[in-house]
Amino acid sequence: MIRAVTTTSLLALLILVLYLPSAYPPQHFIEQLRIEHALTTAFWGHDHAMRILARMLDWQTTATQASLVASAADAPGPIDVAVAKQIAEANHRLFNNPYFRSIDTLLALAAYRLSVLVEWLPVLLVFMLAALFDGYLLRIVKSKEFVQHNPEVFALHICAAIMTACAAVLALVLPITLHPLMLSAAPVAISVFACRALADFHRRD
Repeated sequence: MIRAVTTTSLLALLILVLYLPSAYPPQHFIEQLRIEHALTTAFWGHDHAMRILARMLDWQTTATQASLVASAADAPGPIDVAVAKQIAEANHRLFNNPYFRSIDTLLALAAYRLSVLVEWLPVLLVFMLAALFDGYLLRIVKSKEFVQHNPEVFALHICAAIMTACAAVLALVLPITLHPLMLSAAPVAISVFACRALADFHRRD
């Protein structure tokens, strides 16, 4: 059951992520990023919002600098220079189209939302660790009271956590307005499901 849910969720996520750039132009993702930065500024304040934006721009700069195609200037000989130029031209023709430009702006929006999520990490980590510890204690209490662990409940909560994680990844790229507070909901929900799954985890000896 868990494998089937994982495979289905990942395939659905992949299909939707590849479909979005064909359904929305690059300008739509950029406008959505501007709207959410205004919401972030109003919610977090100017200093936090600028730190979130700077973190996203650093990630974008790092990704841009990591090129898989060697430039002509770095090629050691004339033959290598010609090959590098041909590869660069083919790369430009392949990726300089509306679909791949939409992918670039979609990744920028996802990076910004992920940067907002990183800003939540100090608070979320405390809650997530507390939830996992609570689930571990519940499991110990059940063992001491000779209460049988339920594998069906364990599988149900694991599947719910997997689907929530896939929905959270999809939410990073959906071009709809998300309040900064909503981005913290997925880790909280995953922590609750993980807590309940750990409480009913049955280890076979």
